Amino acid sequence: MTRVLLADDHPIIQAAVEAMLRGSDYELISKASSGAEAIEALARHDPEMLILDVSMPEGSGLDVLRKMRTGGDDRPVVILTASMDQAGFAEALALKVDGVLLKTSDPALLLDCLDSVRNGEEWIDPQLQAEAEVSPEPAERSLLSPRERELVSLVRQSMRNRDIAERLGITEGTVKVYLHSIFEKTGVVNRTELAIRAAEWIG
Repeated sequence: MTRVLLADDHPIIQAAVEAMLRGSDYELISKASSGAEAIEALARHDPEMLILDVSMPEGSGLDVLRKMRTGGDDRPVVILTASMDQAGFAEALALKVDGVLLKTSDPALLLDCLDSVRNGEEWIDPQLQAEAEVSPEPAERSLLSPRERELVSLVRQSMRNRDIAERLGITEGTVKVYLHSIFEKTGVVNRTELAIRAAEWIG
């Protein structure tokens, strides 16, 4: 049973999430209604996973996530939000969020998201992924070499560095060098953002 902390300032959302987790492999051990309460509950209840609303009084979900990451806390965090613009999405990715789920999505996706995150995978709401995929410009494609574009394609397929190395006949160290170069050229902050925006560089 995975112990979960939920922070959301809407009682209806709290009740809905609690109902969805009932009977699952997740135990809702604490509920908070603000960023400040979430930070306090985090210290008091020591959850294994957090579900945070973006917009809350006394500190947003991103504020809580930022405080955790700057303090070296890498526990899984899922952002649950009614909407998220590209700037907020990019910030969440930069802060190494583990999952992002829109409140307007199918409720069944919550457990899918939590399961993926618990297994060490990153999970992004399909609608957000679709919105992030923009039509590539030729100039943007030309940023990357053919080899780098091939590697981006494999990252988009959720392949790990070891698998990419085997596919391309190179070492994992070389894969990391390629990824560093790709991150520098494109401005992405991690593999998740690279996978979501892959169409900008490989079509």
